[in-house]
Amino acid sequence: MSRLQLTFACGDYDRTRALEEGTVRPDGIDLTYLRLPVEETFFRMSRHREFEVAEMSLSSYVKSLDLDEPPFVALPVYTSRQFRHAGIFVNVNSGIDEPADMRGKIVGTPEWQLTANVWIRGFLADQYGVPVDSVEYRTGGQEMPGRIEKAAVDLGERIRIRPIPGDKTLSAMLAAGEIDVFQGPRVPSSFVPGGNVRRLFPDPVAAEQEYFARTGIFPIMHVVVVRRDVYERHPWVAQTLTKALGLAKQKAMAELYDASALRFMLPWLIPGLEEARALLGEDYWSYGLQGNEKALGTFLRYHHEQGLSRRQYEPSELFAPESLESFVI
Repeated sequence: MSRLQLTFACGDYDRTRALEEGTVRPDGIDLTYLRLPVEETFFRMSRHREFEVAEMSLSSYVKSLDLDEPPFVALPVYTSRQFRHAGIFVNVNSGIDEPADMRGKIVGTPEWQLTANVWIRGFLADQYGVPVDSVEYRTGGQEMPGRIEKAAVDLGERIRIRPIPGDKTLSAMLAAGEIDVFQGPRVPSSFVPGGNVRRLFPDPVAAEQEYFARTGIFPIMHVVVVRRDVYERHPWVAQTLTKALGLAKQKAMAELYDASALRFMLPWLIPGLEEARALLGEDYWSYGLQGNEKALGTFLRYHHEQGLSRRQYEPSELFAPESLESFVI
């Protein structure tokens, strides 16, 4: 019997490596795993629908639901989760000593719709008294000129936003004081010891742990999507892929906790893992809808409030129904 041939574009993660290596194989599927940078995967999938299955920015996926014929359906598999307090950088001469000082300042961001920035703007408004419309925004390439939004956004007049000059980069503008703040998922190259750029939160780990203690949210960044034409022809792939991705994550977690030889070049990897479990819970990187409703619901509220979705979706609307149920014995 022939197996379904699918291409899966995704980053290089411990939690998906078993699928790339073939040590976990989805039932009935031959999976070609393309290991690509996330920006390339997102761009090619959003603009050209090149892959049958792909990792996707949660923000881009939610935005696609507004289309008359949404092109993707998501699985409750979160290939990326990350606290984002460490992703805010300020010029040392900006007069910004605490988050509230950002009001009235100029903030650079690679793209308005980036998931990391939706979270950052949201928690700054919720937790630190920095409403989304209290600053001005500039968009453009972080390290290379010419970056554009992957999908058009219509923010109306409430949000003051415009692109930077075509020959400039946000990283260089931050160092020069041409913008006061940078927000984004990647560390700007101008953040160097003794330079003009520092993090907004001097101890971002402490700030992120405090945020989790207050909210119970470990932010979700990416989901896995199936192209809708593939899903409609083969609806069984939703649960099959969800199951395989869950098994791959379980395998990675077990290997991560092997203290005989460190799997990654982090000296305190094992104590760090134990601390994460103590603070966040045993299955802190959980997949599925159950247990993740608050994180998803908060993000969906931010997404709508920031002008990125026509209405506020419910978490249960995001995923293929088949991926939310499984058999029991």
